[in-house]
Amino acid sequence: MKKLLTGNEAIARGAYEGGIVYASAYPGTPSTEILENIALYKEDIIAEWAPNEKVALEAVIGASIAGGRAIASMKHVGVNVAADPLFTFAYTGVTGGTVLVTADEPGMHSSQNEQDNRYYARFSKIPMLEPSNSQEAKDMVVEAIRISETYDSLVLLRVTTRICHSKSLVNLGDRVEGEKKPYTKQLDKFDAVPSTARKLHAKVEKRLTALEAFSNETPLNFIEWHDKKIGVIASGISYEYAKEVFGDRASYLKLGFTHPLPFKKIEDFAREVETLYVIEELEPYIEEQIKSRGIHCIGKERLSNQGELSPEIIRSAFLEEKLEVIDYDASDMVPRPPTLCAGCPHRGFYYELGKRKNIMINGDIGCYGLSGFEPLNAKDTTICMGASVSMAHGAQTIFNRYNEDMRAVATIGDSTFFHTGMNSLLDVIYNRSNTITCILDNRITGMTGHQDHPGTGYTLQGMPTTIVEIEDVVKAMGVKHVRVINPHHLDEVNEALDWALAIDNEPSVIITRYPCALKKYSPQDLEEFGAIDSQCVVDESTCIGCKKCLKTGCPALIWHPEKRRVSIDTNQCVGCQVCLQTCPVNAISVKGVAR
Repeated sequence: MKKLLTGNEAIARGAYEGGIVYASAYPGTPSTEILENIALYKEDIIAEWAPNEKVALEAVIGASIAGGRAIASMKHVGVNVAADPLFTFAYTGVTGGTVLVTADEPGMHSSQNEQDNRYYARFSKIPMLEPSNSQEAKDMVVEAIRISETYDSLVLLRVTTRICHSKSLVNLGDRVEGEKKPYTKQLDKFDAVPSTARKLHAKVEKRLTALEAFSNETPLNFIEWHDKKIGVIASGISYEYAKEVFGDRASYLKLGFTHPLPFKKIEDFAREVETLYVIEELEPYIEEQIKSRGIHCIGKERLSNQGELSPEIIRSAFLEEKLEVIDYDASDMVPRPPTLCAGCPHRGFYYELGKRKNIMINGDIGCYGLSGFEPLNAKDTTICMGASVSMAHGAQTIFNRYNEDMRAVATIGDSTFFHTGMNSLLDVIYNRSNTITCILDNRITGMTGHQDHPGTGYTLQGMPTTIVEIEDVVKAMGVKHVRVINPHHLDEVNEALDWALAIDNEPSVIITRYPCALKKYSPQDLEEFGAIDSQCVVDESTCIGCKKCLKTGCPALIWHPEKRRVSIDTNQCVGCQVCLQTCPVNAISVKGVAR
């Protein structure tokens, strides 16, 4: 049977067909849908969200050692978080076949960098596969399990945004149950103390030699002969782009198994073609290894190591051809910066925080990353998951050291707090910092599409579970000054900020608690917050056109320059009433709506 699948859906199908029994991940674009789709195979695979990527991989390692086939998935920066167990598991090897999916993001559509995680395979010395379409994404998961168990190694499956989110036809297969391997205590394999690890490292080097021989033999790496004037070596989506551009005007060495590289096959291919191009996104991972073998090729001389490739970019770089496109006047394009959704519980909080003077606002990774844009202007920094809290501590330490009248504020989401914010807050508490940590609890993992986490009360596969209350966690960690507020109530926000700023010798925590405006309310949400049953409207006869409400940045507010009045888009408004509280003439009111 054939089915149209995205790459992420295909990877999930591959996990099913490959006999995987355990899967764990932390959501992150473009990888999120992998685990969401694996979770649909409830009867065959246990799928779980983990608090962060390190924990996800460690849980998968435990499942493997216990004898089950397992998979972890994460976005490229998530592998940085998981790198600690990754490098040691590369030494120990597996019991049940194990796959780690890294979803890289050239172009940074939803990421803070565009690192090329192919280097993780070289760095940790594990085999790596790169699919070029959804069919290969499915098949390569199954093959990765086989390679993992044959060569006693974790396998890295590297995909990119275009593979993850593009659809193509996939031939579905049946599930092949992997026999659960018996658990036996093996200190000489899994107890990675120095005396054991030294021996394991020697095993890893022998494994690499065997894997290179496999790389030259596997059909995952294959040659397509056409015109030999041009030869193209490519992997992943770059192969599909190259085929679209060159067609039969070039021959191809398509690489699906990319660590170790098949150098014998590469040398044989290079000898047969007049000009050799290496086409790959981001870094010259393949190109630099080929050149180190003394093989002449052309790659990054014509291609940038920044951003996504496309057929148009390749066509222009190598053939100096350009497709005709519809011309337009770019000055007619209206700039549309990203903004928080209408009714977002973060808006009121940042609206008031952004007015404060002499503060440094350290942001984090999540929807609230949009707080730095106009008109809120309520953010100074963003680095990585959990960094806001520890960065605020470092900054406050310097402000205090030089007696500057500055306060450091950290803003971090609920899911991000559970991810790595707890460790950062521990640093604040332990080192007696007087930072202000603001935990923005919108009751869900918002930016990646509403995934559950330890604070929501539900597991990935829908089982009710213990709700870990952030207030209880913060107090248990030792914070004495804690307040929980409704961020839609601007008076509460201001009072809490005044309270926290007045505490100048100890850490304080403000928890804003209100569900994401797009969240499907759980029974607990309905009991605590009530149903969404109102909207705001503007009385145009009262509105004076002062635009103060527009400074909240709510996309439901519409400015009519011809009338110099504001109206509200009822298709977006959810009645949060933040705009109402900013109006100096009470031109905005609430009306009930049937939902």
